[in-house]
Amino acid sequence: MLTVSPSIAPEIYRIAPGFRALSIYVKAAPVLNPGIGETALREACEAVMTGKPEWAESHLAAWAEVFQKFGAKPKRTPCSADALRKRVLRDGAMPALDPIVDLYNAVSLRFAVPVGGENIATYQGSPRLIVAKGTEPFDTVKEGASAVEYPSQGEVIWCDDHGVTCRRWNWRQGIRTRLGVEAQQMWFILESLPQMPLEKLYEAGKTLTDGLEKMMPGLWLDVTLIEEQCH
Repeated sequence: MLTVSPSIAPEIYRIAPGFRALSIYVKAAPVLNPGIGETALREACEAVMTGKPEWAESHLAAWAEVFQKFGAKPKRTPCSADALRKRVLRDGAMPALDPIVDLYNAVSLRFAVPVGGENIATYQGSPRLIVAKGTEPFDTVKEGASAVEYPSQGEVIWCDDHGVTCRRWNWRQGIRTRLGVEAQQMWFILESLPQMPLEKLYEAGKTLTDGLEKMMPGLWLDVTLIEEQCH
């Protein structure tokens, strides 16, 4: 059975000591309960408004420090979990977008953890988390039209053999690999720093996979923890 083997460049662990991630590959089944995502999103927004989770501030502050280390301005381009949380704290809720996107955004909000969701069938080669040379193409939209940008040299990016799939670590995803409910092969990455307890990272992953299994009974999935290998 096909699965996904993301790789993390060694210098990433120097930028973010203790970085660890949960990689989840999903072979989709027919979506029988699309409302699961919207319900999860609403409940997660309510949890954020009551100040949960308790590690949110320390974890998101640690992410802001990591972003500064590779030259990103966390106030202008925060990590994805911080951006979502600020939006909910400002607006009190988030509109539903797509059953799968709603579900992984709900997990990100509930656990204050950046969660990426990708249509892995569109990848060329395996996902890699690297420090950019600055020559890797990133497909995006500018003023309503397709555009290609390039990361800054030294920026942390997710990429494949074709180009950038997510800029500034987990700030903005590209168009080419964007995930929606129609995808047949899905890949999720939950990214944490030591301020988030490891058991909570596993709990976040289980919340996501439980939701996916309710939404599309009969799916196949594979969950892997990625962390620095100590020699």
